[in-house]
Amino acid sequence: MTSLLEQIDSPAALRQLERKQLPQLADELRSFLIESVSQTGGHLASNLGVVELTIALHYVFNTPDDRLVWDVGHQTYPHKILTGRRGAMSGLRKQGGIAGFPRRSESEYDAFGVGHSSTSISAALGMAVGAQKLGLDRRAVAIIGDGAMTAGMAFEALNNAGAMDANLLVILNDNDMSISPNVGALNNYLAKLLSGRLYDRMRRGTEKVLGVAPPLLELAKRTEEHVKGMMTPGTLFEEFGFNYIGPIDGHDLDTLVATLSNIRQLKGPQFLHVVTQKGKGYQPAEDDPGKFHGVGKFDPTNGVCMPGTGQKTYTQIFGDWLADMAAADERLIGITPAMCDGSGLNKFQELFPERYFDVGIAEQHALTFAAGLACEGLKPVVAIYSTFLQRAYDQLVHDVALQNLPVLLAIDRAGLVGADGPTHAGSFDISYLRCIPNMVVMAPADENECRQMLTTGFKHDGPAAVRYPRGCGTGVAVDLALDTVEIGKGEIRRRGEKVAILAFGSMVAPALQAAESLNATVANMRFVKPLDVALVLQLAAEHEYIVTVEENSIMGGAGSAVAETLKAAGVKMNLLQLGLPDRFIEHGAPEKLLAECGLDAEGIRTAIEKQLS
Repeated sequence: MTSLLEQIDSPAALRQLERKQLPQLADELRSFLIESVSQTGGHLASNLGVVELTIALHYVFNTPDDRLVWDVGHQTYPHKILTGRRGAMSGLRKQGGIAGFPRRSESEYDAFGVGHSSTSISAALGMAVGAQKLGLDRRAVAIIGDGAMTAGMAFEALNNAGAMDANLLVILNDNDMSISPNVGALNNYLAKLLSGRLYDRMRRGTEKVLGVAPPLLELAKRTEEHVKGMMTPGTLFEEFGFNYIGPIDGHDLDTLVATLSNIRQLKGPQFLHVVTQKGKGYQPAEDDPGKFHGVGKFDPTNGVCMPGTGQKTYTQIFGDWLADMAAADERLIGITPAMCDGSGLNKFQELFPERYFDVGIAEQHALTFAAGLACEGLKPVVAIYSTFLQRAYDQLVHDVALQNLPVLLAIDRAGLVGADGPTHAGSFDISYLRCIPNMVVMAPADENECRQMLTTGFKHDGPAAVRYPRGCGTGVAVDLALDTVEIGKGEIRRRGEKVAILAFGSMVAPALQAAESLNATVANMRFVKPLDVALVLQLAAEHEYIVTVEENSIMGGAGSAVAETLKAAGVKMNLLQLGLPDRFIEHGAPEKLLAECGLDAEGIRTAIEKQLS
């Protein structure tokens, strides 16, 4: 039954409800979420936790004129449902359907496109200052989780915002109770009091009166801080220049609406601390919010996920290797920027907790922390998604590669990632890694080669990267020995005539399929850097056409490395470069997206035949 929810096709309709109807709407919205995500898969636990907060925000603020900026975007399904996209939820994260994250091009209610964390305060501050410059009475609200608050960018923005008088509200959605577990009637009462206009007028009036006597003003401010500090954990945010309010119960709609209504009348930077529960209202998600953070299709009656293929993913291959390598070498240190589950470090964490470090959503820190460990003779392995490594590029160049330190990057989600779309795709890592001096960049053709390359990179006395795709590989048997491969050496997988296909990583399998009807040679290049120059020149001498295939941007990618090699050797050659086009690839099923980019077996064959003709 969704009798109330079915009436809401916009926040304007939501604001027509009486406040006493909002709890019923929350129940209906939560039920709809569980049923919808069970059919499509997606992020569930975080969305269940912000149902009441989302309702309160759209109820109090005049959206879309007032700007809501969501951090990361994992928790915006209720926002999408309340802003006219309820009927589109069946196509969530599917090709041609709505995205799993806010997108400016999708709705006027999506004030800022997100996917990576800790950007909300910076963006909302820009919007608040923009409204101020334009003379508009508009509010900007940043909703950020406690996990995203671990990133330096969030604190850079807080530091900047606190020194301004822009009308910015930062809402900390604390769903781990990591800052304060004391949420109850007293704190709710204090929040209403501290956000009230009477308290605000008294505070500002005191500043005005005591402004003529700076020592007294300073004493008054310090007294206020100490009084608030005894009752609330907001001293840190007060020091940044914010008026701290909270913590309050993020599932108490009466308190949320009353507090937000008060805050909307206040001027300057405000900080509201809201405590919520991940998975709220759905017992399986409450019991295991990590499992239901990102979930496939499941049975909503019991939370049981649909069975998988049983085949190991590349992430699991890495996780097994990391535990085995750690047992063989006590110098190994495992590092993750808040992606233990996603990057496959669970087994390692259990076996070697003293050598496991989750540094939070702080990719820049992760790389420099690893560099410091390497300086002391340890062997750090940083498990990181390709798309998130982009955030630590300066640290990789300056702190790791420039000093030629032995840090191994285990780069998961290289290439297209499917349902998460362009914000999470690993489309550029070959391009941005191969231009860095001292780097060794590897791309395994299968699971067994992935394990061997991880060992190779770990034993290499310098920075190395192994990039591997999301999901399962080819299903080959994996040799559990910790063997290495020779750095900079590829191999010929198939002998043919006229056309030589130089395939990198995940493209070896479809290249071999395409080569059958073409009678083409296929080389598994293995290394993007150092490139097997001898093999490239040998194949160029023996064939009329060279074709490079990679699951990376064509611009600056592995094909460009081959072109540079041929040019440097003075070889004039018919060269066809296949890879990801110069555009962001939308969300959808990975196999369909690769086919659209011409990177399945049929697409590779067709492109080569067109070149030959």
